[in-house]
Amino acid sequence: MINEFSRTELLLGAEAMEKLKKARVAVFGVGGVGGYTVEALARSGVGALDLIDNDRVSLTNINRQIIATHSTVGELKVEAAKRRVRDINPRCEVRAYPTLYMPETADEFDFSRYDYVVDAIDTVTGKIDLVMRAEAAGTPIISSMGAGNKLDPTAFEVADIYKTSVCPLARVMRRELKKRGVKKLKVVYSKEEAITPVGETEEDAQGRRSIPGSTAFVPSVAGLIIGGEVVRDIVGKG
Repeated sequence: MINEFSRTELLLGAEAMEKLKKARVAVFGVGGVGGYTVEALARSGVGALDLIDNDRVSLTNINRQIIATHSTVGELKVEAAKRRVRDINPRCEVRAYPTLYMPETADEFDFSRYDYVVDAIDTVTGKIDLVMRAEAAGTPIISSMGAGNKLDPTAFEVADIYKTSVCPLARVMRRELKKRGVKKLKVVYSKEEAITPVGETEEDAQGRRSIPGSTAFVPSVAGLIIGGEVVRDIVGKG
């Protein structure tokens, strides 16, 4: 029967599409990287998505976040993403959690319920906790490393965390996960050296932490790569 996912089924087969339909994936962080991961999963026929992010869409998100438009500025990102997913696949069960994921909020989530976890958050503390919780539950997880201040979308690679190089965030993650006895972690990272931003943003001028520069074509590629890895792993073609 012809449906939204007929072209995908031509490549993966009916059995794989049924696996995707029955899968529940949690995406922690639905910004520049995570938003495109959500997009890929929704358009691949994943049947249930849990979206976790406490941020709201801002004007400066429009250059790179798929859920960010002038009409969504001010909305919770998880609500904007939920509406978009349901417009793509009305049968998808979407749960939106306007939560900042940290160890203090981790108990809100039962990791054993997920078929896959996507880590697209920014804080090292949160990322490490996600990895530890997923590992304890026996749930596959993939993590996004740094995508800010970069211009080369072709520099991204999928690798084990202990085989990464160049990326400062990956370096910190390697050190901290090794301390905790974590043997492996699938990540998407870039070997491109970070570029020093030029000029000053409004946030910088107000004395906030340094804000990284970003483009439409770098975080989106990282997010789509992650989405592809999740889909292929779920259907056994990874």
